[in-house]
Amino acid sequence: MLLNIKEELGVKIPELRLADLVAKVPVIQGGMAVRISMAPLAAAVAEEGGIGLIAGSGLSVAELRAEIREARRRTKGIIGVNIMFAVREFAQLVKGALEEKVDLLVSGAGFSRDMFTWGRETNTPVVPIVSSAKLAKLAERLGAAAVIVEGEEAGGHLGTDRSMREILPEVKEAVKIPVIGAGGVVNGEDVAEVLKLGADGVQMGTRFALSEESSAAREFKNYLLNAKEEDMVIVHSPVGLPGRGIRNPFTEKLKANADVKPQGCDGCLKECEHTFCVLKRLIQAQSGDVEEGLIFSGSKFHKIKEILSVHQIFENLKRELLQA
Repeated sequence: MLLNIKEELGVKIPELRLADLVAKVPVIQGGMAVRISMAPLAAAVAEEGGIGLIAGSGLSVAELRAEIREARRRTKGIIGVNIMFAVREFAQLVKGALEEKVDLLVSGAGFSRDMFTWGRETNTPVVPIVSSAKLAKLAERLGAAAVIVEGEEAGGHLGTDRSMREILPEVKEAVKIPVIGAGGVVNGEDVAEVLKLGADGVQMGTRFALSEESSAAREFKNYLLNAKEEDMVIVHSPVGLPGRGIRNPFTEKLKANADVKPQGCDGCLKECEHTFCVLKRLIQAQSGDVEEGLIFSGSKFHKIKEILSVHQIFENLKRELLQA
C-alpha cells in the first residue's frame, strides 16, 4: 500500500547509470568467488533490474565463457563479470569475457592499468573496486566508468580498515564518475543510508549469497545463516590481504598457526604466500565443506534471517527503500 502511494506521489527508486547502461534498481550484485556468483544468480539479479555479476576468479576461461552464455540465455538484463587482479589468469579471463561481450568489467584485489585499455578496445565499461579517494581519482584518469568503494565491512579480501561510510563521501568529492558503495549493505534501509551519503548505487554480496539462486551449497548457506555476530573473524589470506569470514574449524587452525599448507600448487595466483590455498578452501566451502573450507562474508551477515529468492529480495529492497 505504501509503495503504491509513494509511486502515485512521484517518489521513485533512483536508477543507476554506468556509461550507456541503465539499471532500474541501483544495485550491483557482488561477484563472489569461487563459484557462488554464477549464471543463475547474475541472471536473476539482472532480470529484477539490477546488475548481475559472474565471478570469474577460480574459473577457467572456457568455464567463464559458458557461464556468460548461460546468463545471456536467461536474461536480457545487464550482465558483467568480476575478476580478481590477483589471479594469474587475469588477462586471459578478462579478454575471454570481453570477447563474450559482457556489459561491464569489475575488478578488485589489486589494480590493473591494462584493463582500461582492453575496455576501450571493446567499448566495455570498466569499474574498479577502490578503497581510497586517491585510487578513485587514478581510476577516473585511466578511464573508469565508475568506481566501487569497498570498506572494511565487506566480505572477502579487504583493502582497508576504514568504513565505506567514511571513505565514500571523500571519493564522491574527488571524482565526477558514478560512485557505488559496498560493504555492510543487506537491506533497503542500508541502501537508503548509502545513497544519502552521496552514492549513485550500492553493491551487495552476502545478501545474494544467501539467495535461492546462489550457487553456494545448502550447507554453506545454513552455516552462514545460523552463525552469530561474534563468529566473525579476520584471516590473513595468502593473497597478502586480510579477509573477512566466519569462524569454523579451519579458521581456528589458522588462528593456532597449524600447518595447513597445500600438498600441491596450481600457481593460480600471481603472488602467493603459500600458507594455504585460498581458492581451494573457498571452493571447499562453496561445495558444502563448512569445516575445512573458507566461508567469506560481509560484517552484517547476522541481519539476514532467511534464504530468499532474488525476486523476493528485490521486492523487499524496493519496499524498504521507499519506506526509509
